[in-house]
Amino acid sequence: MPDVKHVAIIMDGSGRWAKKRGLPRVIGHRQGAESIRACVKASQNLSITHLTLYTFSTENWNRPKHEVKTLMNMLEEMLIKETPELHQKNVKMNAIGRLDDLYPKARKALQDSLDLTANNTDLVLTFCLSYSGRSEIIDAVKKIVQEDRTEHIDLDSLDETSMKSFLYDPSLPAPDLLIRTGAENRERISNFLLWQIAYTEIYFTKTLWPDFRKKEFVKAIEEFKKRERLFGRV
Repeated sequence: MPDVKHVAIIMDGSGRWAKKRGLPRVIGHRQGAESIRACVKASQNLSITHLTLYTFSTENWNRPKHEVKTLMNMLEEMLIKETPELHQKNVKMNAIGRLDDLYPKARKALQDSLDLTANNTDLVLTFCLSYSGRSEIIDAVKKIVQEDRTEHIDLDSLDETSMKSFLYDPSLPAPDLLIRTGAENRERISNFLLWQIAYTEIYFTKTLWPDFRKKEFVKAIEEFKKRERLFGRV
């Protein structure tokens, strides 16, 4: 039975959840915040050490300006509201992506959360913000080129281990399980953690993100535990 320590989630379906109910998309996003709380609690109960959430992609900047502004405001509000309780629960906040692109107030709220929870040890909760897998790889290559210009890297020695050191967070382990919610006709990974998920098990569910709570989370974990992970071996 495989062990699961790191779960990553593509939180899809908030807009469709709202549309089905004749509500503004923002209501779906706000309802989705409850699912984050449920998954954090379930992760701690199941002794999962890392939970990584695809929160805002680089492509999301192409959405209507009013929706982007609303999402940035919601991010700021959520961080300010939720961080004290997460800190009390020994959750370490983490973030990867092109964080400098975030709105200033959201970026400050994020940094305050990171600083407050930096020494917590029970669960690492990573938000992927202004993130894409391709951007992470491109930015890693830029770091390699820059370092080579100053320190002359032996490129023959560059391997998967050394490449990882140039990613946004080298300490982030590869996910054991990737969950995509709202996956009806959307069984894809949408530019998420492209380097890290080489051998990650993937679980698709039609359940929309605002409806994805403890029961659905545990169901995904149970399905994962039925699988045999060979990592290319026989």
